[in-house]
Amino acid sequence: MTEKENTSLALDVNLSAEDLARADLYGLLALLFYAPPTKELLQKIAQFSEDIEPGDSESTSLLQGPWNDLVQLAKESHVDQWAEEYEASFIGVGKQEIFLYGSFYLTGFLNEKPLVALRNHLQRIGLEGSEDITETEDHIACLCEVMRYLIAGEDLSVCNLTEQKLFFNQHLRVWVDDLFDILENHPSLHFYKVVGSLTRAFFDIEGQAFDML
Repeated sequence: MTEKENTSLALDVNLSAEDLARADLYGLLALLFYAPPTKELLQKIAQFSEDIEPGDSESTSLLQGPWNDLVQLAKESHVDQWAEEYEASFIGVGKQEIFLYGSFYLTGFLNEKPLVALRNHLQRIGLEGSEDITETEDHIACLCEVMRYLIAGEDLSVCNLTEQKLFFNQHLRVWVDDLFDILENHPSLHFYKVVGSLTRAFFDIEGQAFDML
């Protein structure tokens, strides 16, 4: 996603530690869901501390297990293994095995009304699709990237908790549990089972926090 009339998103460098951690995790999930990780990304994940900070103890405990699993997986796996699983599960030959698009889970089809509503929402907050992005905007990676921007962006008229809650509830919360169920129970998945569990735990925490606003 890009800001209209700009080549890249302008991000706020004065975030709180908690918001910085949230934005970073959304950014990491966007990378993992958009494509299999590069060697450099796997090495970076493997070097991360297994202790999650900052955050309250309840949130930390919910994320700790899935986060440790991802760090350990990054230490023990090779990029080719991730690429093979990603290709087989999310791209495939002919029909995809697992879809990562919100429209599919909401309607059973791709490029339906939820995508139109999403594009209207993105236009309202000043974002548009990038020519470098081949996926439609309802791909979970694109949605995570938008959430990262709404947390860390400099435009406070849209980069605030109210917009974060609205976007999360309207375009992620209404369908992602169906995707997580598939990722966590699919017999052919190993790496993205862990990614799915981490994302579910993080989104549960996000949802609970937004409900308190």
